[in-house]
Amino acid sequence: MTRFDSRGLPLSTTSDLAAERYRAGVDLLLSAWPGAGEVLDEAIAADPDFTLAHAARARLHVIRTEVTKAKARIAMAEEIVSRRGTERERSHVAILSLAVSGQSAKALERALAHADTWPRDVLILSLPLGAFGLFAFSGMADHDQARVDLCERHARHFDADDWWFLTYRGWSHAENGNVAHGRVLTQRGYDLRRNNANAAHALSHAMYEGGAHDEAERLIAEWLPGYDRSGILHGHIAWHSALGALERGDPEQALAIYADHIQPSVTAGMPVNVVSDTASFLWRLKAYGHNVPAGLWKDAAAYSGSYFQKAGFAFADVHMALLAAATDDKAAVEERVKAQMELIESGALAAGPVVPAICRAALAFAGEDYAACARILEPVAAEVVRIGGSGAQREMIEDMLLLALMRSGEAVKAGQLLDRRLHRRPSARDAHWHGLLAA
Repeated sequence: MTRFDSRGLPLSTTSDLAAERYRAGVDLLLSAWPGAGEVLDEAIAADPDFTLAHAARARLHVIRTEVTKAKARIAMAEEIVSRRGTERERSHVAILSLAVSGQSAKALERALAHADTWPRDVLILSLPLGAFGLFAFSGMADHDQARVDLCERHARHFDADDWWFLTYRGWSHAENGNVAHGRVLTQRGYDLRRNNANAAHALSHAMYEGGAHDEAERLIAEWLPGYDRSGILHGHIAWHSALGALERGDPEQALAIYADHIQPSVTAGMPVNVVSDTASFLWRLKAYGHNVPAGLWKDAAAYSGSYFQKAGFAFADVHMALLAAATDDKAAVEERVKAQMELIESGALAAGPVVPAICRAALAFAGEDYAACARILEPVAAEVVRIGGSGAQREMIEDMLLLALMRSGEAVKAGQLLDRRLHRRPSARDAHWHGLLAA
């Protein structure tokens, strides 16, 4: 008797329990919900030779930056699939193996080809999608459009009530500028499965990009208490709420959210989220004219010391440079920039020259050399998208340029940038800055 996954694809297991636990575990994984690992372990216990359960477990380890465990688990999946498994399962495991080993470009190429043949293999289709997906971290300038194109190419293969596909299709559209359509889709995905951190996150993004900051804050305030703190997106979703508090001029509330949910000592988030959320929040707090309490920069920098020490991961490089610049570690920034330049010369840094430029600009901004910061950032402003992440995360770099222009006396250029931002998305903070310039 053939057993199937949650999207109707056959599974190479003889155990009904293993198949059921696999379906549940993958859905938990895709919704960033606690318990996925334990449920997948139950699938493996029911059938120790269940290839895809081992592969999904490897994917979870990657998400947690548990590289050694991920490599061991995917090696087990490769050994099993060489003995038993379908063509789809062999391709599935091979792609995850490439991702685990850091061969992102090859993993992306193979994932796209795999999706053309088996579009409903959602664990593989999920790899290029999202703010931290293979497209986002590919160094592409058009990765937002690429995600939309991928979703639309395969939309016909998904049911109208597929909560996972609705969520990522909607998020892709919202990030690419089609905010109203994206919000409708993400709202539908959220309504179908509320125990889904990715849907709550995507919907809050759509609200934010549409200028509905108050709605985004209310959504998070109502939803977050039902999401266990062990959930990997708990701290990051709270980060969005903290940004909302800053947006409406309430730094005390923003700091309270940071203390309760975001700072390294209280969050169970992915290291890339913890490093980027702490660095970018504290940078915004100071740049917007508020006091950063003693010790917060030091604590964030101390946490980051265990991660991303080697240059080459563009999104992490930028935030590591922010932390180093803010804690007056000029040598660390310069050393990272030097390593980035060597990678660029060898063709190994896909995002290219924009990465060291942002790092240098962060150092200049921290030293209050705003003219130098603007001079560095302005020529590469259109390339910032190459570092990956979401629009909300990258907005900090645009804020850096805007404030550098304002503080170095470039009022005309600052006003033009503000006009474009206000046209794209209404913002109380931008309106305030526009008023200061007009005065």
